Amino acid sequence: MTAETPEAAEAREMAGYPRASDLAAGLEADRALLGRTSTAERVADILRDRIAEGFFPPGTRLSEDSVGGALGVSRNTLREAFRLLTHERLLVHELNRGVFVRVVTVDDLNDIYRVRRLVECAAVRGLGDPPYQVRAVETAVLAGERAARDRAWQDLSTANIRFHQAIVSLAGSPRADELMRAVLAELRLVFHVMADPRRFHAPYLVRNRQILEVLQSGDAVEAERLLASYLDDSQGQLADAYGRKMSRR
Repeated sequence: MTAETPEAAEAREMAGYPRASDLAAGLEADRALLGRTSTAERVADILRDRIAEGFFPPGTRLSEDSVGGALGVSRNTLREAFRLLTHERLLVHELNRGVFVRVVTVDDLNDIYRVRRLVECAAVRGLGDPPYQVRAVETAVLAGERAARDRAWQDLSTANIRFHQAIVSLAGSPRADELMRAVLAELRLVFHVMADPRRFHAPYLVRNRQILEVLQSGDAVEAERLLASYLDDSQGQLADAYGRKMSRR
């Protein structure tokens, strides 16, 4: 992390992202999570979560000194964590410039949604007989509704991510959970193209509630249909926003 210009700070605030000073404070709070067993994998877990929560927007440079100092880890540990997240396509290393949060492409977007359909829809399709344990899904929906009432649009975005993580967790597969965690963190890198987070996320909040209620009723077939339509519409909106952005370059 490096010092921001006033213009960059204003743009970050308008987009709903935390201020640069809050990023360091947030990481310092995460330091307690490392405990005595600080490892590159645990550091990567923390940074991955922070990316998924929108703390580090695409294009952000991650300074070894700032991040390592905030977390209290060695340079070697941090570099290994960066390497792990680069392998997950969340970070990119630029020669002689450093490590940056990756800016995804339209092809990346399409592939992300391809994976999402394979994993999320399969999780619902394989539920078996009701009743389904959807407490985590309900918690994410309630968090999203609360964020909307509070006009906390970044929190709404995070709640939406948590909703889809909870959908995949219905499969009871740690491997699927791990895969989806990385995919959804990468997806968060896409959301920055939406100029108005409220207008993008709010309609899907209603659809999250609808999917939850259908799952509570025990109708997995209808829930999968709703989810597939949801993913189609979300991909279309994001792809259209990307297309407009690229045409202006």
